[in-house]
Amino acid sequence: MALISSSPPNAQGLRHKMPQSKAINPRTAQTLAKQKSLEKKARGYKVPLATLAVFTQQLASMLDAGLPLVGALEALQEQTDDQVFAVIIRDVRNDIASGTSFSEAVKKYPNGFNTLFISMVEAGEASGGLAEILGKVALYFESTVKLTKKIKSAMTYPIAVIGLAIILVNVLLIFVIPVFADMFSDFGAKLPAPTQALIDVSNWLKSNIIYVLICMGIGWKVWMKFIKTPGGRRFKDNLLLRLPVFGKLILKITLSRFCRTYATLMRSGVPILRTLEIVAASSNKVQVEEACADITRHVTQGGQISEILAEKAFFPPMMKHMVKAGEQTGNVDGMMHKIADFYDAETEAIIASLTSLIEPMLIVFLGVVVGGIVMAMFLPIFQLSSVAG
Repeated sequence: MALISSSPPNAQGLRHKMPQSKAINPRTAQTLAKQKSLEKKARGYKVPLATLAVFTQQLASMLDAGLPLVGALEALQEQTDDQVFAVIIRDVRNDIASGTSFSEAVKKYPNGFNTLFISMVEAGEASGGLAEILGKVALYFESTVKLTKKIKSAMTYPIAVIGLAIILVNVLLIFVIPVFADMFSDFGAKLPAPTQALIDVSNWLKSNIIYVLICMGIGWKVWMKFIKTPGGRRFKDNLLLRLPVFGKLILKITLSRFCRTYATLMRSGVPILRTLEIVAASSNKVQVEEACADITRHVTQGGQISEILAEKAFFPPMMKHMVKAGEQTGNVDGMMHKIADFYDAETEAIIASLTSLIEPMLIVFLGVVVGGIVMAMFLPIFQLSSVAG
């Protein structure tokens, strides 16, 4: 008698024929996850200007040497250290390889490539001199990065010292002075006015430090929302321009950027109305935006740029006269370039003078603030006989 099997006759065969799910390599899964994360960041990634300057200069050199655009982008993708920017370059290269123009490809990443870069690429494609125009953009970016680095290096030291001084003062007020206050309370006598005032401030700050931090956080959020409004932006820009020493520095940097951006765009063949639009967007100053809007309306009616600049108190007389001279000779962009060089030189002179003056000013600041606190706390000890008596 044959044994009856509980499973179907071909069950074992079917079991062997069923496809087996392949296990994903952990390294492969990690690489895919990292790639997806980079692609997600690339959509809103803002490429640092220094990185964009190097990219533009290298791309201009490769195109000038006769390398195809797709091949140049492939080489730049492989050698860039910024992984997110490498993803952006890869996507731009793939779009160009599929038939999209360079300007349309970079427009998909407005945060990665600023308006100036996109407009210059459009002008380069229209004129057929993309390599030459990219070289001009690279020089513009390099000069901007160089000036920004000088300003940051000049401001890093004072900001660090002032920040450390603020931290030190708070540590003294919250932790050190209460110890002296307990010691002085055993004297049973009236303390000197500076010492008593410092102790009162310390007690108040120690009791209300949480509320102070909360108020500072709320105040910062309110301020950030306020300066995003039209009235808030105007108030902030006017306040910055009225600062002693730094107001002149900000003004000269703004004027230099205005002139250099205008000159670079006009020399590259960008239409004047588009140029004024880009200059206004890149200035980040209400005064320049309003001036560009007025110039646009005036130029469309057949007017001159110098006529609007003459009506704006924001622009200094020297700049107005030089622009008018450029209009008379038909070389406005060249005159704007000279004005930018002039203000860059003045900016560097101000930064150099600030660097030499900052150190003694900081020494005086630390001496007055920290030294005043120390003197106030040791004053009762110096007068120990009279206080204890």
